[in-house]
Amino acid sequence: MSTVSVVTLAKGRPAHLRNQLLGLERQTRKPAEVIVAVMQDAPYDLPEFGFPVRQILVPGPELPLAAARNQGVAAAGGDAVVFLDVDCIPAPDLVADYARGLGELDGLLMGEVLHLPERATTGDWTYETLAGVAERHSDRRGPPASGLEICPDYRCFWSLNFAIRRATFLATGGFDERYTGYGGEDTDFGKLLDQRGTPIAWMKGGLAYHQYHPHHMPPVHHLDSVVRNAELFEAKWGYRTMGHWLYAFKVMGLIDDTPDRPIRILRRPEVGDLALTGQQSHQPYSNAASVIRFLEAQRTSQESLQGSSQESSQGASQARTA
Repeated sequence: MSTVSVVTLAKGRPAHLRNQLLGLERQTRKPAEVIVAVMQDAPYDLPEFGFPVRQILVPGPELPLAAARNQGVAAAGGDAVVFLDVDCIPAPDLVADYARGLGELDGLLMGEVLHLPERATTGDWTYETLAGVAERHSDRRGPPASGLEICPDYRCFWSLNFAIRRATFLATGGFDERYTGYGGEDTDFGKLLDQRGTPIAWMKGGLAYHQYHPHHMPPVHHLDSVVRNAELFEAKWGYRTMGHWLYAFKVMGLIDDTPDRPIRILRRPEVGDLALTGQQSHQPYSNAASVIRFLEAQRTSQESLQGSSQESSQGASQARTA
């Protein structure tokens, strides 16, 4: 790829954005430009960098993630487009790695992601210090040992850090902008690529460091948009997506997701739900799988106690009638 544009989506988190742009300035191959899709009312106050930085406003009442990506590509001029969420710092070879990978495969490439603990980027950070404290997410598989590896399941697509040829992206029609708020728009795009026969691949390299910020997983703070977008996906493709989150919401008593009926929100997340799902300051990432395991163990324990109570009641009743 002769030219590479970087598109980043940003709302708030100005320190994260500055760290990302600093990482792009430290690339072994500089991007031709950076497009910041600003999902808020005002642009950022940014210093000068060694490449053009253009900000385009894509405001909305909820996170317009799909629209922001589409408008970012429309504004970009590179042969290839690298997408980075605002909380990602690119490792020095990220742009070069993606350019090389897209020269080998006309598809969607997903680079590596490592997660940083709180305060890892405080002060004048270096790549050596980031590498020394970064961790791989336990819920996600690692990269191949080398090169590219085709993913046979479109659901592996994760939009945090990926790249695609601009012409290939435009040929798909882009992300479905009916998805608003958090959740589902990337799975929908992965499904679209799968239907078109466009490969999705993991790659060795293209590394980004995910900066710490408080989060919830499963994302109970985005309950409404997850439910709404799951139903949109079902209306479009015939089945629901984000099943692991919906399952967690169901076990928590937040929703009724009976098949063939609209998902009903039974109650709003409370303090205990937020405490259970919230990322702790010592954790570099939040973990839905561990929350689900805890909920399942809790439910099994409650069912066991109920069963024992029923057996005791039946035994006492039989003793009285004997």
